[in-house]
Amino acid sequence: MNPKYNALFEPFTLNDGIELKNRIVLAPMTHSSSNPDETISDAELEYYASRTGGVGLAITAVGHVTPGGKGFADQFRVVGDEFLPGLTRLAETLKKNGAKAVLQIFHAGSQSPAELVNGDVTAPSSVPSTRFDGQEGAAPRELTAQEIDDIIADFGKATANAIAAGFDGVEIHGANGYLIQQFFSPHSNRREDKWGGDVHGRLAFPLAVVDEVQRVVKEQAKGPFIVGYRFSPEEPETPGITMAETLVLIDALAEKNLSYLHVSLMEYDSVPRRGVDDTRSRLAIIQERVGNKVPVIGVGSVKTPEDALAALETGAPLVAIGRQLIVEPAWVEKVESGREQEIAYTISKGDQQALTLPDPLWNMVINIPGWFPVVEAEESTK
Repeated sequence: MNPKYNALFEPFTLNDGIELKNRIVLAPMTHSSSNPDETISDAELEYYASRTGGVGLAITAVGHVTPGGKGFADQFRVVGDEFLPGLTRLAETLKKNGAKAVLQIFHAGSQSPAELVNGDVTAPSSVPSTRFDGQEGAAPRELTAQEIDDIIADFGKATANAIAAGFDGVEIHGANGYLIQQFFSPHSNRREDKWGGDVHGRLAFPLAVVDEVQRVVKEQAKGPFIVGYRFSPEEPETPGITMAETLVLIDALAEKNLSYLHVSLMEYDSVPRRGVDDTRSRLAIIQERVGNKVPVIGVGSVKTPEDALAALETGAPLVAIGRQLIVEPAWVEKVESGREQEIAYTISKGDQQALTLPDPLWNMVINIPGWFPVVEAEESTK
C-alpha cells in the first residue's frame, strides 16, 4: 500500500467500545431490490457481498419500521418475526469479511409514495414535501399523538429485530427529509403540542426515538451495540433547518452517548447556506463542535483515495463512500493492496453482471441523469 493512505486503514474505536478495522464506511444506498413481500432478496445479498470485503463499517440501505413509513418500491421491512430470517442473512453477509454491520432504520413520513402506503401519507403536519424530482407531493395527513407514540415504539421493535438478527448496530435515519427530520424542521413541523414549537420543542421526536432505541439496546443487547444517527445539516426551504439549528441538534445528540453521528452531504467539502458566519465546510464545523464527544462520519462525493484523505483532514475520523462503491466494488481492496491506479470511475452499459447490480438498481444507475458516470462500452475503464 502507498504509505500516504495509511490513515485510511488505521483501526478506530467507537464510543461504545466496538473497534473498526479501518476508517472506511460503506454508505447506505437505496437499491429498491428487496422481494415483493418486503423480505431480503438473494440479489441484494450478492450486491452487499461484493462491496464489504474491505470496509470497516457497512451500513445497509434503509428499511422501514412500519408499513405506513415505506419510502421506496421493493424496500425491505424490519419489524416483524417474518423478516428476521432475511435480516439474519443480511447481517451475516455484511460481517463475513470483518466489517461491522449496521441496519439503517426509518419512516419516510411525507416522502412516502401514496401508492405504497394505501394512500395514507402521514407527517408531523399537513405540509406537502418537495420530492427528489423537484415536484411538490400531495399534502400528508397530520399524525395523531397516539400514532407518534406508536412510531417511536416501532423504532424500538426494529432495534430488537436488529439485535436478534446479529447486527452490530442500527443507524437512525434522521436525514434526507424523512420523518425524523420533518419533526425537527420548521418547514414541515407546524405542531403546537409537545412535538412542535421552537427549535428545542422540535427536538422532542428525534430525541424520543434515540431514547427508545437506546432503551431496547440496554435491555436486549448482550454486549456493546452501535447506535448511530444520520442527519442533514441544512434545508433549502425558508423556513427550514439552518446551520445554526443544526448545531442545536448535534449539541443535543452529542449528550446521548451515541456511537457516531453521520453527516448526510452531497459534497464532503460543501459550506453552509445560512445560519452561521463561517466559511469552513459543514463537516469541519460539525467536527469542531461535537467531535470531542462523538465520532463523526463524513460523506459526499468521495471518489478518489485523495478525496477520502481530504475528508479525514477535516478532523472527522471516519469517511463513508457511497456511489463510488457501486462503480468500483473493490475500491478499498485496491487502495489497500497498492493498486489504486486500477480503480474504475466509470460504468459502461455492459457492466451490470460484473458489478453484481440487481436489476432495479441497475435501472437507476443507467437511467437517472448525472448520478453515475456511464460511458460507451469501448470507453469503459473496466
